Amino acid sequence: MSFKSRPKLKPFTACLLLLAAACALVAQTPSARSVVFIPYKDAQPILEAESEILPQGLSGKTADALAREWPNWISRQDTEIRTRLAQGDEDSLVNFLVFGASFSRQPRISSSQLAQLNQITDVRLLESQNSPVVNALKIRITDLIKAMAAPGTNERLLFARQLLVGHKGFSLNMPSGRGQIERFFLDSVTRVLREHAAYAKVLESARLLGNPSEEFAERSRLYHTRGLSSDTSLFPNFAIEESLKGIKTRGLLAPGNVSRVAVIGPGLDFTDKQEGYDFYPQQTIQPFAIMDTLLRLGLANAGALRVTTFDLSPRVNDHLARAKQRAQRGQSYVVQLPRDLHAQWKPEVTGYWERFGNQVGVSVLPAPVPAGAGELRVRAVRIRPDVVSRVTPFDLNIVAQRMEAAESETFDLIIATNIFVYYDTFEQSLAMNNVEHMLKPGGILLSNNALLELPFSRVHSAGYTTAVYSEREGDGDHIVWYRRATD
Repeated sequence: MSFKSRPKLKPFTACLLLLAAACALVAQTPSARSVVFIPYKDAQPILEAESEILPQGLSGKTADALAREWPNWISRQDTEIRTRLAQGDEDSLVNFLVFGASFSRQPRISSSQLAQLNQITDVRLLESQNSPVVNALKIRITDLIKAMAAPGTNERLLFARQLLVGHKGFSLNMPSGRGQIERFFLDSVTRVLREHAAYAKVLESARLLGNPSEEFAERSRLYHTRGLSSDTSLFPNFAIEESLKGIKTRGLLAPGNVSRVAVIGPGLDFTDKQEGYDFYPQQTIQPFAIMDTLLRLGLANAGALRVTTFDLSPRVNDHLARAKQRAQRGQSYVVQLPRDLHAQWKPEVTGYWERFGNQVGVSVLPAPVPAGAGELRVRAVRIRPDVVSRVTPFDLNIVAQRMEAAESETFDLIIATNIFVYYDTFEQSLAMNNVEHMLKPGGILLSNNALLELPFSRVHSAGYTTAVYSEREGDGDHIVWYRRATD
C-alpha cells in the first residue's frame, strides 16, 4: 500500500502549488516543438465511438454542438485534472508522516499497524483512542509539526510547511493552529485508508469475475478519481528493462536506433512505504533508468540519446529543470537506491539494483541510514552531467495535450508507468491519441496499464511482459507493448 552536498535551496514558494502550466520552470530546447491541446478533428472519432460513456458536458450533444464546445471543454478538463495535484500532494504528506524517518525517532508505521488503523473509519474515534498504534501516529504528528517549525533547507519539510501554512493557512506558532494540523493529518490518514479499502473491494470484485483480462483492465483505471501522485520507485524500471529485452529479441526496436525517448510522469521520490525513503534529497529515477537500460541493451548510442519528460506537476518539472541547469554547469546528479533486506526481492530484481547506473554513472558512497528507517542496504550512483543535460522537461497534460513537432522530432519510445491508472476510459483514449501523434511510425509505448484499443487507432498492442518484484502477493507489473503502425 502506498499512502508510491547540494546547493542551498530557495524556500518553496506559492508557485509550487499553482496548477497552471506556466508555473513550471521548464527548460525547453530551441527546436520547433510546442505543446497544444488535442484538436476536435482527432477527438471526434473517439467521441463517436464512446458516446455512451462521455462525461458531463459532452454527453447527449450533436456533432455540431460538440465541435463548438470542444475547445472550451478540453481547456476546462486540463484545469480540472491539474487541480487533482493538490490531493496527490496531500497523499504524499500522509506517506511522509507515516513512513518518514528524518523527522522522528519513532519507527515507521508497519503494515500490521496500518491494518489496525484501517479498522478506524471515523476520525473522531482516531482522536479519542489510546491504543499503541494511535499513540505512535500522534507522536509522529507532533514530531513532524516541530520539524516543520524549523525546516532549514529540507525540501520535504519546506513543502509540508508551504502546503499546510502557506496554502491551508494553519499556524505553527499557535496551539490552535497546531491542533488544526493534527486534525488535518488524522483526517487525511483515515481518508487514505478508506480509499485503499474501497480500491481493494473493487479489485476483489474484478478478481471474482475469473477473467484475468477484465481484472487487469479494472486495475488499469483504478485511481481515476484519486489525487494525482508524483511518487516513484525503482521497480517499474526493472519491468521496463525486461520488456525492452523482449522487444529487442522480437526485432521491434533495432540496435542503436533509439535516439528520442519520452517519459510521461517521471515522478519524484518523496516518501513511499515499500521503496522510497526521506533520508536523502528528493530525486527522480526513471529518465536515467531508461537511458541506462537502452545503453546496456545496445538499443541506443550515447551521443544521440535524448529524453523528454512530460509532467503537469510544477514540483517535478522544476526539479528536473534545476538538475539540467546544474548539469550544464558541470554538476552531476546523485541517485540513492535503498533496498529493504526484509522485502524478499526476487534475485533478478536484486541483480537489476546492483547494476543500475553502470552505463550512465558511477557508484559513490550512499547517504547514511537513520535509526528507524529499517534494515536497509543502500547504493548510490552519481549520474554524469552529460547524461543529465540530455533530459529536457516539458509541462504537458497527456490527456488534454500533445507535443506538436515535425516528423523528425517524434519519439522512438514512450514510457508511461503508473500514469493512465489515474484516468477513466474516455480520458485514456484521449491520451492514447496524443501518444499516437507523438510516436514515430514503428515507435513503441510501454505502459503497465491495459488501454482500450479503438479500431481507427494506429497504436495497438504487440506483446507484453510480466515482471514479479518480490515474494509479496501481487507485487509485480504487466507491461504492455503498444506499437504505432508503420503505414
